[in-house]
Amino acid sequence: MAGHSQFKNIMHRKGAQDARRARQFARLIREITVAARQGLPEIGANPRLRAAVAAAREANMPKETVERAIRKATGAGAGPDFSEVRYEGYGPAGVALIVETLTDNRNRTASDIRAAFARNGGALGEPNSVAFLFQRQGVLRYPPDAASAEALLEAAIETGAENAESTPEGHEVTTGVADFFAVRDALESRFGPPLRAGLEWRPQTLVTLDVEQAASVLKLLEALEEIDDVQTVSANCEIPEAAMQSIDA
Repeated sequence: MAGHSQFKNIMHRKGAQDARRARQFARLIREITVAARQGLPEIGANPRLRAAVAAAREANMPKETVERAIRKATGAGAGPDFSEVRYEGYGPAGVALIVETLTDNRNRTASDIRAAFARNGGALGEPNSVAFLFQRQGVLRYPPDAASAEALLEAAIETGAENAESTPEGHEVTTGVADFFAVRDALESRFGPPLRAGLEWRPQTLVTLDVEQAASVLKLLEALEEIDDVQTVSANCEIPEAAMQSIDA
């Protein structure tokens, strides 16, 4: 287990599923709101909104909820303005973390994140204090039936992607930041909308955790997960399956 998608899987395996689903919907609605305000409210003409709606569909958000979020974002009295703020720091065992937020109150968010780090064996750092340990990449994910592995790999190479990997769970295409939109549009025209498309922080090196370290890191991840303003958390750690099984037990 490693990388950004790891933590989605870890959190899914732990309790309070209803509460987590509610937080997930709230984050998706917030992303839809920001995307609709920053660009056109039409999904076809707004790449960020299109990606946000695709993520909402993947999470099984009702269509009416998505449409209501777009209407609210662009109507009169549209509500608070959100800012994108990134936080960086270290957790237990020297694990580096990047926390991306959408907030309407920077002081509140900074206080909440600082407290989560401090109470769970971590320390909030200065901007760019750990970003050098990660690489910013474009990532597109397709279901396994979208195309064959050979067809997707060939198309990814033709459109300028960096890599394409296929597993029984689906296909993942990675791109450079500058090429992301061109690759996404080209693949979408050929294979349809991806399940998910966006920019992610990918660790360049990984810290392998033992059971005790993994348990401490997971506590910090859970604390960050519970903060409403947090959108994504990326960390440069790897939790062996044996350690994960011990924690679950």
